[in-house]
Amino acid sequence: MSLSIPPQRPSMCPRQMSSSSFADAFDDARRKLDAMGVHEPGEDEVLSPSLSSSSSATDVSATYSVPAESPSPLSPATPTTVPITPMVEDVADNFAFAFDIDGVLIRGGRPIPEAVEAMKVLNGENEWGVKVPYIFLTNGGGKFETERCRDLSQQLEIDVSPGQFICGHTPMREFADRYGTVLVVGGEGEKCRDVAESYGFRDVVTPGDILKANAHTAPFRKLTETEHANSRDLLARHGAEKLSDIVIEAIFVFADSRDWASDLQIILDIAQSKGGRLETRSETFDEGPPIYFSHNDVLWSAAHEHARLGMGALRRIVETVFEDTTGGKKLKTHAFGKPQVSTFEFATRLLQQWRATQHGLRQTKPPATVYFVGDTPESDIRGTNAMDAISENEWYSILVKTGVYQPGTEPKYKPRKLVDTVLDAVNHGIRREMSRWGSRKEPGGRMLPLDDAALKAVGEGRTPEFEVQDNFLTMA
Repeated sequence: MSLSIPPQRPSMCPRQMSSSSFADAFDDARRKLDAMGVHEPGEDEVLSPSLSSSSSATDVSATYSVPAESPSPLSPATPTTVPITPMVEDVADNFAFAFDIDGVLIRGGRPIPEAVEAMKVLNGENEWGVKVPYIFLTNGGGKFETERCRDLSQQLEIDVSPGQFICGHTPMREFADRYGTVLVVGGEGEKCRDVAESYGFRDVVTPGDILKANAHTAPFRKLTETEHANSRDLLARHGAEKLSDIVIEAIFVFADSRDWASDLQIILDIAQSKGGRLETRSETFDEGPPIYFSHNDVLWSAAHEHARLGMGALRRIVETVFEDTTGGKKLKTHAFGKPQVSTFEFATRLLQQWRATQHGLRQTKPPATVYFVGDTPESDIRGTNAMDAISENEWYSILVKTGVYQPGTEPKYKPRKLVDTVLDAVNHGIRREMSRWGSRKEPGGRMLPLDDAALKAVGEGRTPEFEVQDNFLTMA
């Protein structure tokens, strides 16, 4: 069979377009095409207008089939020479993107060249003129989300809102009402304490506070004058006579440690304490408070040519040294961030809110497909695939070669798609979606997607002949 694929697809639903007005928009588009002399397809050529707000936002299954009597403004028979001007405010409500940052968009504090172009494509500078909702999901942290958003906005030359941004420690805000006095570890200066207090934590202690109270806690660590001045007087603050009167109810590692040795010592001291009391030692080594890490990445992509050790490495050291120093007792710690499914579920809720507030799309259900682009198989790909396995909607993992992953190696957790850069990832996802709704309908009623070779041909603007193979349209 032969098929001519147009370079442009049916326009997506405009912002805040209601389901009742969508039919009117299609009728209007039909009249414009009739005026151009564009052939109206026969019943077996009808395309699914599934990217409208009248389908996927209320019924995911509706996005995969449409009754034959529902007319479409374009078809595979539409001449490729017809100039189609997409609506400026067209927004994809059937799919969205989520991005890791380090190694995907940024490396060593500088944007990866293709990242800026990828954001332009998502914001409507593509052949379909469609805007695609997207959020950022990073294991990094140590700053206010607003500060990270300002940095990312400057780096990517776009406006990034806290409403579309998740740090590794963002979900920790849900624990603010559960614990009173907590130890917060990591980051530069007092930033992590400030972030924790902004989340609602009432009494935040830092390693600096403990070192100020007892300089012998970490023999090889000495606070600078600035650190000493910024650290708080624990005894005075708690009205205590001795440090053992102060009880740490939980430990939160918000960001990567700036001094692993002293932070390790302090975390272990509290983990081995009597119920979290400072400078005490448990006889059973099972009385310590819970320990939470904002993520579990052993490696991350920085400016160095090779990946650097991350918080996941510190977590493993804490657990291993605890066992070595307690005669074999096991320490169970907890981690947020990727690849934990709970973090992806948190991202789903954020994405629904962002699509509703920013793009006027209904919030009842998440998009049918979320494309997650990452550089670390052990966290990004593993987490995306795990989320896909339990989620009602599709989470599609894409691995880029600009970060932790080493090209030529076999990733332990395999992505659905391996690409060179984030721009390739964005183009692949958009073209995959367009091909879903742009392929010819078989007599039996199925909509056949294009395979990778056919998708590549369409993406390059070629219109070769196609044939059906294994439920796909492939190049003849």
